Amino acid sequence: MKTLTIFTPTYNRAYCLHLCYESLLRQTSNDFEWLIVDDGSTDTTKELVQGWINENKIPIRYSYKINQGMHSGHNAAYSQISTELNVCVDSDDYMPDDAVEKIIALWRKYGSDKYAGLIGLDETINKTIIGTKFPDDVKECTYGELKPKYGVVGDKKIIYRTEVVKQLEPYPIFEGEKFVPLYFPIVIDKEYKLLSFNEVFCTVDYQLDGSTLNIYNQYFKNPKGFSFSRKIEMIYLPFTSQKIKSCIHYVATSIMTKNFGFLKESPKKIFTFLAIPFGIAFYIYLLKKKNKTRDITKYVS
Repeated sequence: MKTLTIFTPTYNRAYCLHLCYESLLRQTSNDFEWLIVDDGSTDTTKELVQGWINENKIPIRYSYKINQGMHSGHNAAYSQISTELNVCVDSDDYMPDDAVEKIIALWRKYGSDKYAGLIGLDETINKTIIGTKFPDDVKECTYGELKPKYGVVGDKKIIYRTEVVKQLEPYPIFEGEKFVPLYFPIVIDKEYKLLSFNEVFCTVDYQLDGSTLNIYNQYFKNPKGFSFSRKIEMIYLPFTSQKIKSCIHYVATSIMTKNFGFLKESPKKIFTFLAIPFGIAFYIYLLKKKNKTRDITKYVS
């Protein structure tokens, strides 16, 4: 059995998925398999992947499901993975040529059941590190303390022990919505730390149709998903300042869903009550940003 599963949730990304495939062909270690979770694509993704499977250059598994959003792709992947380690590489991203080799070597040298896995760096297609590196003296950490404790910002790449993620309840599916922020890292923080390395594990190419660049619209399209994740954050984030920020976001998304029982449902009722005026202001801010983004999109198109 391979050591690492690289899983890729994808939806109508046939135009760029080849970049990930080509990067996996270039890996200096073959101790991995690629699991592609197709979230109901209507383009040529299935035919494209079948062609790669027929080439038989790397082990590929293809799994098709109805379209329910990226988080559902994570659920589907975790239910199928049996390797020791796993990492998500999005359909618009790819891996440096030595990424698999580095991941496995670092885990073999430093890893143990004490840790949830490893966390490393993302870079842009221009080889620029996204955000900041880890301080040299920080060899282990939790995801939730990166920014408030160590001043580490920007997207990072986490490689998890499969045994750890399989202990978690799947991300919820809300009718009519297709996005829930990925909160597993902060839940895992409660029991485990991550080994941190200033090594690049993933190259990121943000697409115009991606969730990162459409975050303001995502709030209004998926308010129940955001609201649920903010309640999780209130419980698991380690610092009070983080919990208060989550309360503000929770109030804003509760306004979107017209959930007038939000205070009763909050796991941090006092913080949430105090956050109400700030949550209203944040809702107005998001509304303005959403409208501005829509206007820019109309202009560009």
